[in-house]
Amino acid sequence: MRRFNLSEWALTNRSLVLFAMILLGIIGAWSYRHLGQSEDPPFTFKAMVVRTVWPGATADEVAQQVTERIEKAVMTTGNYEYIRSYSRPGESQVIFAARDSLRSRDMPQLWYQVRKKVGDIRATLPAGVVGPFFNDEFGDTFGNIYALTGEGFDYAVMKDYADRIQLELQRVDDVGKVELVGLQDEKVWIELSNTKLATLGCRAAGAGRAERGDAGRILRDRQRPRAAAG
Repeated sequence: MRRFNLSEWALTNRSLVLFAMILLGIIGAWSYRHLGQSEDPPFTFKAMVVRTVWPGATADEVAQQVTERIEKAVMTTGNYEYIRSYSRPGESQVIFAARDSLRSRDMPQLWYQVRKKVGDIRATLPAGVVGPFFNDEFGDTFGNIYALTGEGFDYAVMKDYADRIQLELQRVDDVGKVELVGLQDEKVWIELSNTKLATLGCRAAGAGRAERGDAGRILRDRQRPRAAAG
C-alpha cells in the first residue's frame, strides 16, 4: 500500500494550498490587530501589610500585645495562603497573603474584611499605639517619572509648583494616580543669642516656652474659621 506523501499532495493541489495559505494569513493579520494590548497591564498582588507603631515598647511587648492580636484577627477571615509577622522595638508588621485560588474581583471584599477584623480589635490594643496602617497597593505601576528642578528657587516655591503640576496631571484622561516623592518636612529653626538673653534677663528655657506658646496661638489662628467680608 502506498504511503501518503504530503509534499506530493501539495504539489498536485497547488491552488488549494495557495488558498489555504492566503486564508490563514488573513486570519492571522485580523487576530493580531484585535489582540488585547496594554502598556501597563493590571496585575493583582494578593498580599497586604498591616503595620502598627508603638513608640517606646520592646520587641517582646510588641509581639505579645500587638502582633499576636492582629494575627488572630486576620486568621478569622480563613482566606489566606500564609501569614508572616515581624516584631521590632516599637513596630509590628504582619504580612497577609491571600489564597492563590482567589480571583482578582474577590480581593476588594477580602481586603475589606481584613480591615474590618483588625478595626474590631483596635480598642483592645495598648494605649499609645499608632495605627494599624494597611498597604495593599503593590500593583501600582508608574509609566513616567519627572524631576522638578529650579535654580534660584527655594524649596517652598518648588513645592507649590509641584502641587500645581500634580493637580493638572490628575485632570489628564487615562491618568490613574500622580504622587510626589522626595518631599521634605517643613521646619523652623530658631537660634537664640545667649548674650541678648542675658542682657534682657531671660533664660533659654523660658524663651523656648514662649516660642512654643506663640506657635500654638499661630496654629489656632490658622485653624479658626473666619467670616468673609463683602
